[in-house]
Amino acid sequence: FFARIGDPGLFRETGVLWLADHDDVSAAHSVAVLARHRIPHEVIRHDALVQRYPQMVVPAGGWGLLEPASGGLYARRAVEAVVADNLRSGADLHIATVEPPNGDMHLPHVRTVAGDTLEADRFVFACGPWLGTVLPDVLGGRIFPTRQEILYFDIAGDHRFAAPGLPIWLDFGRSYYGVPDIDGRGFKVAFDAHGEAFDPDTAERHPTPERIAHARDFLALRFPALASAPLVAAEVCQYENTWNGDFVLDRHPGCDNVWIAGGGSGHGFKHGPAVGA
Repeated sequence: FFARIGDPGLFRETGVLWLADHDDVSAAHSVAVLARHRIPHEVIRHDALVQRYPQMVVPAGGWGLLEPASGGLYARRAVEAVVADNLRSGADLHIATVEPPNGDMHLPHVRTVAGDTLEADRFVFACGPWLGTVLPDVLGGRIFPTRQEILYFDIAGDHRFAAPGLPIWLDFGRSYYGVPDIDGRGFKVAFDAHGEAFDPDTAERHPTPERIAHARDFLALRFPALASAPLVAAEVCQYENTWNGDFVLDRHPGCDNVWIAGGGSGHGFKHGPAVGA
């Protein structure tokens, strides 16, 4: 896709480093999976990890799993590029609010709130955190949006905390992940555990002092030089969780030509090519 559109800049190869405690079973299993599928990776033991990334505190017995060819995707730009590519290929784009299917066994068209009609052989409802309210009879009470805060801290020109001085990192033992400063945006820190219940239409979208303080506590533990760094930007988004974390990919039980796609949260974008196939 990147080759076809002539824009390889949508992916930034930074490497991805999984920070593991000495007893991290999931990380150990991941090493076996990467080896089995011949995906380039490197297991970095404690002393070597400390030497390679001195800006990072590694607890006793800690180790790392590095995928050097991995990195970050520019999600918003990538989605815009997919839309533009489809439009060049003959697709039509309509921005509208549609009425949900009413349970007919075959849906000939979808009506918009403005009264227009969209006809198609098949329809896909991929509505993110709104999926449960758009299809209440099918998914009401089955999609659980949660509040997720993403914070960016100023590195003050310290290249140790910018790519390529540091890879994207994951510290799942402490439920944090982050991205080094790329394009001058700041050092990204995000808490991966589910936040409180969230209404994407009405909820406040400003970072909370409690979450900022929690992130600073983590920085003091893992990246102490940034513990007091100024907060330069923040985003409040949402996960749309299912009860077990699996995606919802299925036919509408009342409409044989309607498909439902959701429950993806951030993973939905990353798995998009496989889901599409």
